[in-house]
Amino acid sequence: MPFYQRVGLVPAKRHIVFRQPNGSLYHEELFGTEGFAGLSSLAYHLHPPTRVKEHGVPYSVRPEIATEDNLQARSYMTFDVAQEEDYLESRKTLFVNNDMTIGVAAPAKSMADYFFKNADADEILFVHLGSGELRTMYGTVPFEYGDYLIIPRGTVYQLKFNDDKNRLLIVESFGPVETPTRYRNNYGQFLEHSPFCERDFKIPQNMETHDEVGEFTIKIKKRGLIYPYVYETHPFDLVGWDGCSYPYGFSIFNFEPITGRIHMPPPIHQTFQGKNFVICSFVPRLYDYHPDAIPAPYHHSNVDSDELLYYVDGDFMSRNNIQKGQITLHPGGIPHGPHPGAIERSIGKKATNELAVMIDPFNPVKITTEAAQIELGHYYQSWLAKSPATV
Repeated sequence: MPFYQRVGLVPAKRHIVFRQPNGSLYHEELFGTEGFAGLSSLAYHLHPPTRVKEHGVPYSVRPEIATEDNLQARSYMTFDVAQEEDYLESRKTLFVNNDMTIGVAAPAKSMADYFFKNADADEILFVHLGSGELRTMYGTVPFEYGDYLIIPRGTVYQLKFNDDKNRLLIVESFGPVETPTRYRNNYGQFLEHSPFCERDFKIPQNMETHDEVGEFTIKIKKRGLIYPYVYETHPFDLVGWDGCSYPYGFSIFNFEPITGRIHMPPPIHQTFQGKNFVICSFVPRLYDYHPDAIPAPYHHSNVDSDELLYYVDGDFMSRNNIQKGQITLHPGGIPHGPHPGAIERSIGKKATNELAVMIDPFNPVKITTEAAQIELGHYYQSWLAKSPATV
């Protein structure tokens, strides 16, 4: 998705002499996430971004696996995850595979005394509750309820929250996060039939140059460990940057749903793609308009992928008694479909106000002990005519 941006002071050519008013050189940094082949930006610092004063002892945040292999429909109540003051401590990983992690966070306080950098993964933060600012060297991205925040790996950032009521869905992707290829032309521009376009994205604004020397803690995540590093200069000391790699925001409310006369399959809701997974946005929309249409989805066998659905708001038409923040996991290998009564209820309905985020990993996920603590028992039996399940 990222399109070329140029902000602040940038020299006429790459990799040439570029001096500060005092005669010293600005310090150029190439920032890319796929070596020299992927998207990148060139950043111009007042100080070298390499001045490490000290580093602390790394500590592990590697998730503990409770279920290695799963072939059972499951459900989890993420709002049961206790709130914690610190952002990093509040992050709880629920599902993992070799391509990604999926988790939640409920931080009560802003990141005031440290910065964070994920050196392993691009991050997608979906804001379920709360508002504030994502602060980076590129500038600030304001966020609110319903926003996706896409943060390329290696980006140093801080989250500033406006209050203490915050709930985030967090996806870590070990490959680049992109918009769907089929919605872009050969030049990278969004096509006319895309459900969103360049105007819909929140690009970093109001870049601030921090010419500060002192001690600045950056907590760096690498291979499941957090490394506390103390740098001599402020990480947001840019005077300018240009390129196509930077964090951005996108509101789920800017996704324009695609509808048809009969039920349309889930790929029409796709919003992002990653290495071996996709993310879809289910938003308020008109239902199918064939006179005999059944708006509820048909039963289907997702043999090739797991399906995780995070319920945000509204009455999700294919499920019974779903609550905000609930996640359902339907594993690849067995069929699933609407709950009892959902198909009949949907017939004749004209619209839905459901809001949800769907994540389809193409490789099975493992389930962590954090997830096991908030699991709803007997969900797999909730399709029985007389279900004993609590859903």
